[in-house]
Amino acid sequence: MAFNDLLKQVGGVGRFQLIQVTLAILPLLLMASHNTLQNFTAAIPTHHCRPPAHANLSKDGGLEAWLPRDQRGRLESCLRFTSPQWGPPFPNGTEANGTGATEPCTNGWIYDNSTFPSTIVTEWDLVCSHRALRQMAQSLYMVGVLLGAMLFGYLADRLGRRKVLILNYLQTAVSGTCAAFAPNFPVYCTFRLLSGMSLASISLNCMTLNVEWMPIHTRAYLGTIIGYVYSLGQFLLAGLAYAVPHWRHLQLLVSVPYFAFFIYSWFFIESARWYASSGRLDFTLRALQRVARINGKREEGAKLSMQVLQASLQKELTTGKSQASAIELLRCPTLRRLFLCLSMLWFATSFAYYGLVMDLQGFGVSMYLIQVIFGAVDLPAKLVCFLVINYLGRRPAQMASLLLAGICILVNAVVPQDWSIVRTSLAVLGKGCLAASFNCIFLYTGEVYPTMIRQTGMGMGSTMARVGSIVSPLVSMTAELYPSVPLFIYGAVPVAASAVTAFLPETLGQPLPDTVQDLENRWAPRKGKLRRQEQELQKHMVPLQASAQEKTGL
Repeated sequence: MAFNDLLKQVGGVGRFQLIQVTLAILPLLLMASHNTLQNFTAAIPTHHCRPPAHANLSKDGGLEAWLPRDQRGRLESCLRFTSPQWGPPFPNGTEANGTGATEPCTNGWIYDNSTFPSTIVTEWDLVCSHRALRQMAQSLYMVGVLLGAMLFGYLADRLGRRKVLILNYLQTAVSGTCAAFAPNFPVYCTFRLLSGMSLASISLNCMTLNVEWMPIHTRAYLGTIIGYVYSLGQFLLAGLAYAVPHWRHLQLLVSVPYFAFFIYSWFFIESARWYASSGRLDFTLRALQRVARINGKREEGAKLSMQVLQASLQKELTTGKSQASAIELLRCPTLRRLFLCLSMLWFATSFAYYGLVMDLQGFGVSMYLIQVIFGAVDLPAKLVCFLVINYLGRRPAQMASLLLAGICILVNAVVPQDWSIVRTSLAVLGKGCLAASFNCIFLYTGEVYPTMIRQTGMGMGSTMARVGSIVSPLVSMTAELYPSVPLFIYGAVPVAASAVTAFLPETLGQPLPDTVQDLENRWAPRKGKLRRQEQELQKHMVPLQASAQEKTGL
């Protein structure tokens, strides 16, 4: 494991690391906005049926003469009377003067634009019988995230982290801008799906590229910083949505900056570790020497040569030339065990997380306030997670965050509905624990997979997270059976997943593995030691057997 020593030789955490890490994590501020953007761009304002075109409201008795009321006395959102009604309503729901017959809103709807002047719901009437289309738009975005994690995770291991990042920034800028000018709902969904594909890859490649350029002792700090940037993005979304309530303007505002990210990403330096694992030693030397110059270690960089790298990175060169495919995650027993355990953690974290954060209107208070509170709880949660990660290890942090989140959600399921403060507090605490779990799983996955398949493993983990985010809104439909059923499911899954961490290795203070053999030696050192002893024994046995055969022949 000599690569960490090479990083220290060219400056460790120097000017280059500070600049590239800062520029690489800036786009994550707006990525957080894109993930939960539809809380605001697809908000459902108060609405009711539009009266017929021939209606004379001043003569008919006003708008309410056309609108029935529900059992709570509120105006119906999806029905209207076939003819105007006058007089007080009778207990059976009919009116004193009129038939009381109702019909759907055939002439459209009238929306309360006081909070949201324009959303995709008001523009394309995604209410009543078309209400499911609103959720479909968010599900299609998550499908894009799933596809992007699989596709671009594989391409990043084949083509490199930098090239894929450059492509993703451009794709996000173009597709996000086009979504802001979408003439109809199907076109909007198409561009949102493309945005999801590229944003998934940006989050994965940003983490991987930065981790591979940082020394061992700084990786926990890096993971925490990235987590805090994502949390700040939630504050940013609340401010932007409040200042720019029109959905097209808001969509454009969070997409155009990616053109700037695309331009400066050309100056990123590709991961030297990826070059080495790909067998491209000349590019590895060039990248390390360039980093040495930026860090003010020109003399140390000049000491590096092809011979030095060949001696230091002999193992990477002999075992890393053939890149592993995603099939290896299931074919190799060690990788299969990792893949199954990490997939469960990714799925559970995302499943419960999006079950909480994508229903801000369900809290009954200001959406902007809830968005800020949900962002604020991440700050102490991720600080505690960082301390646990850095001093106790990744495995205790991962287990505790999922277990506490699940317990909070399960307790919330049995708290009475009218205890709104308690329910909101438990939801906020659970969301903070899930945010800490996300923070830990990103770092943990990047550290536990070997370099030859790290990005593919990150991509597959993120894929399972997207499966969780797609399934999550479907589970919310079980509330029709019993209001607390979704919460029981959202809580049970992370509690069960927390037990999986017992089957994962600890990575605190460990160098990044480059090959499956490194992983096996670390995971089962006793087994690896026995294997090496068997190989040495076989080497000694071969000459003895040959000598015995010669004596027998004589």
